Amino acid sequence: MTATTARATVSGSHRSLRLGTRGSPLALAQAGQIARRLQERSGRPAVLVTVATPGDGSTAPIERLGTTGVFTSTLREALLRGDVDLVVHSGKDLPTAPVPGLQIAAFPAREDPRDALIWPGGTSLDALPSGARIGTGSPRRAALLRATGRQPQIVAMRGNVGTRLRKLAEGEVDALVLAMAGLSRLGMLHAVASPLDPSVLMPAPAQGVLAVECRSDDPATAAEVSALDHAPTRAAATTERGFLAGLGTGCSVPAGALAVAAPGPGGEPAVRVSGVIAAADGSTVIRGRVTGPAGDPLGRQLARILLQHGGTALLDQAPAAPADSELSYRRFSGWFERDDAWRRPPRVRCQSRW
Repeated sequence: MTATTARATVSGSHRSLRLGTRGSPLALAQAGQIARRLQERSGRPAVLVTVATPGDGSTAPIERLGTTGVFTSTLREALLRGDVDLVVHSGKDLPTAPVPGLQIAAFPAREDPRDALIWPGGTSLDALPSGARIGTGSPRRAALLRATGRQPQIVAMRGNVGTRLRKLAEGEVDALVLAMAGLSRLGMLHAVASPLDPSVLMPAPAQGVLAVECRSDDPATAAEVSALDHAPTRAAATTERGFLAGLGTGCSVPAGALAVAAPGPGGEPAVRVSGVIAAADGSTVIRGRVTGPAGDPLGRQLARILLQHGGTALLDQAPAAPADSELSYRRFSGWFERDDAWRRPPRVRCQSRW
């Protein structure tokens, strides 16, 4: 019997599915949620198998870890070896390049994709004092917070949600920015002072999305997992991931995207995807939006537009554009604009269903 046949035979038995996950509290909560849903749908239990990844043991800024997939590659290797039957990833951490032998069998229904302000006793980002210390490990969040013109002091911060909340309580920072989805899955939404509108802090591509991956040679497991797939979430995630792929970068760049359902010109189903690329210092933010059939090509189309109108220079950390660099780009189903944020607040035309 070949190894492939043996794996397929075991996967088709009634034994528990081995679900690979990172060992952080959030990763375990996410994996536990998937395990429960799988058992509810198929009656088959799943046991969690924790896998340590290089990103878990480092406190270095994420952009300095030197590779994409720092939180996912070890999980994928365990899956390919047959140590586990499926793995659960945070969609925003998952590299866009496909891995031979693996498939994303499900994108379950998305949680709230927005970022959240955690400010004890506070109310909103607008009320936060100028110069406040804000903790985040995300270049995207740091750049877009700087683009508000409130001159925040960005305090680089890594670690799980509990660690960051402890540092906030100990006074290392005045506020935090975290993902609404993670706080929801951990039962910590009570800590949120206010959600942040995507027009201010555009989410990371596929933020709030879980991706459940299995081997391509294990159709039995893929069939069970596919019952969890949520078509609107898959449409949004593949479009947003197309945007990231079109940038040719990983998840640690100051760029974001969000796709929402929207009717096409003739009333046909479509998505509207909005995206941003920002200078690291927040001095310039390029925003765009297109509407069309959901999927990777639409996201790549938006990426091309933004790259062609200054995004490439921003991603290469070129100096901020001069004051007379106002650009305008319009097309049948989209718009483009460039803001020089130190001189005035960004013009915002992005709307969100959240």
